Amino acid sequence: MIDDKLQIWTVIIVLGLGTFLLRFSFLGMIGSRAMPGWALRLLRYTPVAVMPGLVAPLVLWPAATGGETDPARLAAALVTLAAGVLTRNVLAAIFLGAAALYLTPLLF
Repeated sequence: MIDDKLQIWTVIIVLGLGTFLLRFSFLGMIGSRAMPGWALRLLRYTPVAVMPGLVAPLVLWPAATGGETDPARLAAALVTLAAGVLTRNVLAAIFLGAAALYLTPLLF
């Protein structure tokens, strides 16, 4: 039991230090120097690249359905995407996507 706790805490601490060192090597070592324009331009696209990577597996292979694609989740993702593109409003996209997720099963 004690060995399990020690192993878990060792893994948590090592992963935390690894994450910190990876971020520090890029951001902390720069200091007060200005970053090049191309790096700033690429960093602007990071959230746009990360969000689909986080959401796509949950839409295409949800654990709630045993990994089977669900029409309600696909519809909610499409409605959310369309609402976000058309309105440029995050809250509208969230609420319309949630409404689509809960109302789509009623249609089937």
